[in-house]
Amino acid sequence: MSSFSELIKNFEKTRDYVRDFFIYGFKVRGDFYRKSARTYDDEKRRVESWLGEFLRYDDSVRGRQISISVDSGHVPENPLYKAFYSKSFTDNDIRLHFLIQDVLCDGETLSLRGLVDEIDSRYGIFFDDQTVRNKLKEYVAEGLIITEKRGKTAYFSLSPDRADKYFSEFEGLDDAVKFFSEAGEFGVVGNSILKSAEMENDLFFMKHNYIVHTLEDAVLPEILEAIEQKRTIFLYTFSVKNRAKKESENLVVPMRISASVQTGRRYLVAYIPLYNRFNAFRLDYIRTVKTGAPFAEFDGVYEKYCKNENRCFGVSFGERRETGNVTPLEITIRIGEGEEFIISRIEREKRNGTFEKLSDELYKLTIDAFDPVEPMHWIKTFIGRIVRLEGGNAAARELFENDIRRMNEMYKGNGGESSGGIQ
Repeated sequence: MSSFSELIKNFEKTRDYVRDFFIYGFKVRGDFYRKSARTYDDEKRRVESWLGEFLRYDDSVRGRQISISVDSGHVPENPLYKAFYSKSFTDNDIRLHFLIQDVLCDGETLSLRGLVDEIDSRYGIFFDDQTVRNKLKEYVAEGLIITEKRGKTAYFSLSPDRADKYFSEFEGLDDAVKFFSEAGEFGVVGNSILKSAEMENDLFFMKHNYIVHTLEDAVLPEILEAIEQKRTIFLYTFSVKNRAKKESENLVVPMRISASVQTGRRYLVAYIPLYNRFNAFRLDYIRTVKTGAPFAEFDGVYEKYCKNENRCFGVSFGERRETGNVTPLEITIRIGEGEEFIISRIEREKRNGTFEKLSDELYKLTIDAFDPVEPMHWIKTFIGRIVRLEGGNAAARELFENDIRRMNEMYKGNGGESSGGIQ
């Protein structure tokens, strides 16, 4: 029987579990459908060991619900980074990690055979050439080891690049790394640099820090590399409503990573050759990514994307192929005297449209977007001032009308006619 370990071999499994049970939350032990209940217990214990001080336990009739509760404005380090430092390793991995560095730490440059012999003579531990070669290849790719050819023989030396060295050479670099360890993509890289120099972020606290993004950073590098190399990728996504459903596979051409300034969610905007259209995929719904072949028409498709992007209120391209026509959404709003702040807000926040004055108190906001449903959440913040809503499509108007009807019922309205109407 295998014993419990805080270390993990497969980060994807833990990422999936943390996302489902501790972030999206509201799940209990009985909702765990993967493998056995013991697997649930092991995963819970593992995450508790990383995030114990940030967990909240709520008891309900369904059972105990566990979720992460973090005020990002009061923690100097994203607690989810700890998941990246929990990868398991073999005995040979850890031995070679220290032995190779110990042999090369004095600035020596050795061939593969010379390194194997030196480890054997110094420590009395013999490794076959292939094992050491694989480890050296891994470290060369990571930048820890430098290789050079002398004739037909490759020689290896330890990289002189060290975090503490650069921090002492370049004033202010440590503060920059502290900032970027909690801001922007791949903050875990900055965090790991700080840890390697035995430093901590003691300067910056982010009020609106979407810590869940770090779980998406596992798939982000491959997507960005595919964009740079103009390649296709295979996306394997899941349904958040039905996690028992088999994951979906999509062959897409990645265009850009977009982030919502309202929700903080990040999206991959991509072209789907099968359907000849653009679509947006939430990064937190992407389980894995596999790089495909070069896409010959990338530049032409990207040009079309840039053209279409100008008619997206957010990231939705609606239901149409590549380009298409949709009637602009027109909202007539009443703004009284002394409410100039409403005018300023609309001018500041509007996208893909115009804003014009009709009379002393009436203004018309026109939004020309592929998906008229997408701006509805923003439009509804002007409830009580909206006189008329027209254009767009039937789905957008029906959504608005149903929301008004439900709100009227919820607050016990008298059912009378409003000052405006849905046309």
